[in-house]
Amino acid sequence: MSGSRSFIVKSLARVEGEGALRVRVDEDGIGITEFNIYEPPRFFEKILVGRAVDEVPDLVARICGICPVAYQMTACRALETALEVMPPAGVAELRRLLYCGEWIQSHALHVHLLHAPDFLGYESGFAMAIDHPQLVEAGFRLKGLGNRIMEVVGGRAVHPINVAVGGFHAWPAESALRDLGADLEWGLGAALELVDTVSGFEFPSFERPEDFVALRHDVDYPFNEGRIVSSDGLDIPAASFQEHFEERQVSWSTALHAVRLPSGAPYAVGPLARLNLCRDRLPPRAAQAAARLDWPQGNPFRSIVARSIEIVAACEEALKIARAWTRPSDPPRAPFPLREGMGSHATEAPRGLLWHRYAIDAAGLISAATIVPPTSQNQARIEADLRAFLPAVLPLDDAAATLRCEQLIRSYDPCISCATHFLRLSIDRVVTPR
Repeated sequence: MSGSRSFIVKSLARVEGEGALRVRVDEDGIGITEFNIYEPPRFFEKILVGRAVDEVPDLVARICGICPVAYQMTACRALETALEVMPPAGVAELRRLLYCGEWIQSHALHVHLLHAPDFLGYESGFAMAIDHPQLVEAGFRLKGLGNRIMEVVGGRAVHPINVAVGGFHAWPAESALRDLGADLEWGLGAALELVDTVSGFEFPSFERPEDFVALRHDVDYPFNEGRIVSSDGLDIPAASFQEHFEERQVSWSTALHAVRLPSGAPYAVGPLARLNLCRDRLPPRAAQAAARLDWPQGNPFRSIVARSIEIVAACEEALKIARAWTRPSDPPRAPFPLREGMGSHATEAPRGLLWHRYAIDAAGLISAATIVPPTSQNQARIEADLRAFLPAVLPLDDAAATLRCEQLIRSYDPCISCATHFLRLSIDRVVTPR
């Protein structure tokens, strides 16, 4: 190779938030590969300090408008662990239903409008709608279905207001859940058709190492509960997360990179990780859809298929719960004393494993908070994938090679705003003697 080539994307399109890509290739090979998250830190972990326990679910929901339920569920479970609270019967099913709604709307948005254009050759979902109106219309309807579930259970579709530590502020009406049935039947059928559609896309040949991490439950496909497992045999409770994973700061990003300990190696979370590690926990229709693929799957570009299978799973689970749930006679929220405590928990956000840890002081106020979102866990893996993928695209012209790199990043559906709420700040103050 003579000279050098640079690929620079100042602002990535079709991802949540603002990020950039910088690549430099010279005679010695790949010199720089940086997935740059440059949104300013949002300091949510510090904002939570000094707040009352009851304030936390509403505050953490503001971390993301697309996946607020993930933050609420993880926070509630971590705080309930710290306070030794057992929510009433019926809460666990409703929380699972609420999470299904978020998975449906988030996955539908990404698959239909953000990622499918990469495979079908369009610059946007709106441009794609001219030639593929049914695909885009189905995406909007699925997203609307997910939003409706969040409204029925959570009080509203964006930043739900019915979620509380100890349960919910109010039980939803049984009739409102039953009314979801017809749309969920349609959604299940549409999701199965979607799996067929995206499975037929042309995928770059790019198999990556099996370094997947996800929750695994004894019985169910993971949403709110489970142990943290990995492809290489790790099996730990959520409380042990920091003994096996570490967030590290890099100079080119406001988001921390998470790596495995002690190796310092990157890893992947998200739909591919969940299906590789938990596909035997899928409900029946989703399991049948997944069985048509070869497993394990290490190609990140095939994450669009994994997300579509998870839409099937979420519709199937939501339909089962909406039909069977009956309103308990007990109040929807368990009372709890405010006391000192420490608790952590992990759930599966649409984009992957989400981990929270809270310390509560004797007055019942938050004294420390740690939040590790999926995108910060995937960031180091994305950069490793880019370095491995670049040799295959270097024969292309700069525009085509850049587009391929963007497509790889979008395979992880990075939620950039979620990843930018912590930064180590070091200030050297020079005092001039008087």
